[in-house]
Amino acid sequence: MALANDRASNKPLIERRSIDYIPEAERHGRLLSQFTLWLGANLQITAIVTGALAVVLGGDVFWSLIGLLVGQLLGGGVMALHAAQGPQLGLPQMISSRVQFGVYGAVIPLVLVCLMYVGFSASGSLLAGQAVAQLLHVEDWAGILLFAGSIMVFTIFGYRVIHGIGRIASVLGVVAFIYLFYKLLAGNDIAALLGNKHFSLASFLLAVSLSASWQIAFGPYVADYSRYLPRSTSAAKTFWAVGLGSVIGAQAAMVFGVFAAALAGSQFAHHEVSFIVSLGGTGIVAGLLYFAVAFGKVTVTTLNAYGSFMSIATIISGFRGSRHIGSGVRLFYIFIMVSLAATLALLGKDSFLKDFSAFILFLLAFFTPWSAINLVDFYCITKERYDIPALSNPDGRYGRWNVMGISIYVFGVLIQMPFISTHFYTGPLVASLGDTDISWIIGLVVPAALYYACAKKWHGAVPEHLILPIEQGAPTEQKTSGTTRAAAV
Repeated sequence: MALANDRASNKPLIERRSIDYIPEAERHGRLLSQFTLWLGANLQITAIVTGALAVVLGGDVFWSLIGLLVGQLLGGGVMALHAAQGPQLGLPQMISSRVQFGVYGAVIPLVLVCLMYVGFSASGSLLAGQAVAQLLHVEDWAGILLFAGSIMVFTIFGYRVIHGIGRIASVLGVVAFIYLFYKLLAGNDIAALLGNKHFSLASFLLAVSLSASWQIAFGPYVADYSRYLPRSTSAAKTFWAVGLGSVIGAQAAMVFGVFAAALAGSQFAHHEVSFIVSLGGTGIVAGLLYFAVAFGKVTVTTLNAYGSFMSIATIISGFRGSRHIGSGVRLFYIFIMVSLAATLALLGKDSFLKDFSAFILFLLAFFTPWSAINLVDFYCITKERYDIPALSNPDGRYGRWNVMGISIYVFGVLIQMPFISTHFYTGPLVASLGDTDISWIIGLVVPAALYYACAKKWHGAVPEHLILPIEQGAPTEQKTSGTTRAAAV
């Protein structure tokens, strides 16, 4: 523990690493910071609104709560399995996709990940902008821009500052949610809301899909925030620290959202933040709650901005053959992504609920196949034995394009289309299933089974051990990977 603290104290406040491998000498942090980071990232307004959608879109309170919990557990398990890869590989999440898709082929899911970051950042900027506007008595557009500016600053600082914000946000979020729940329970007949049961399979599965999609959407960047943990960190403990933080935080927020939407009725749409704060009080109390709402969005929106930078850097580095990103280029990437998210927030502020629900559900079609392929490969095929230096070498072990991985991914996306149900696209088989969207279940199961079967037969040579870059001063056995000298561990 003392070593970990010494390591942390010697690190610069502004992160100097980007998508490059984190040497053991620079590893630091504790599992508690993973728990608080993901607890704080989920105890926030967008999670409340996501839970509220289960009621706004037709579900009852009782079955919506159960459906949301089922989705949290399923999606949270998938998300936490990705998190456990971080300490072992010491890399951002998406760069490991080069094993399954090829050094160039990994660009395909990466572009879609960037779109996800922009969408979630836009939604966060919109809701937090409303809170900032109420707090400072300015227009919503001004609140959105002020919030976007703060996100840009925090993202530039990087990993350590993000974890620090997460710790503060988790404490603030817990206090604010305890208070809001107290006011909600004390001032309303919750038993009557729970007693109004009318089970609908379509509405129940919608609730499951909302929370599962929320959790799975963290998959493409969750390892970005566990990669600094020492390699000796238990994979099981990483799984539980991240998974519990994310599931507890998201479920608490979504439960509150369900009750809030049921009480608000038609008043909820377009006034999400003001209605939720009004449940807690007025005057100074309302001001504190607006601050809590805005600060709660800082953590996850900074995660999205940081993740977008990592994804863009991974795309560019795949073609350049280098993982080093200069500080000026880093700033430029962050500015572009934050500015784009803020622009979308300004343009879409009058139709948030409808568009956001469609966005997160349609998003699943593109990330469940990627998640299935990545996890099956890491845990069942290669069994954590990656050649990390070869991830930067198009002529190395993983090649430029992995036709098998790309083909299964595309098939995994297409096979979901008949089962998707959103307001802008509904598949031809949805009606025959009682308007039930089961696309994400198919998107997880079918690509996972297909990739496992194909990889067992046609997967390229797997290293005998996890091959890491040479670390200065580390006693390692020298091996060759492509054209790069590496150390087998």
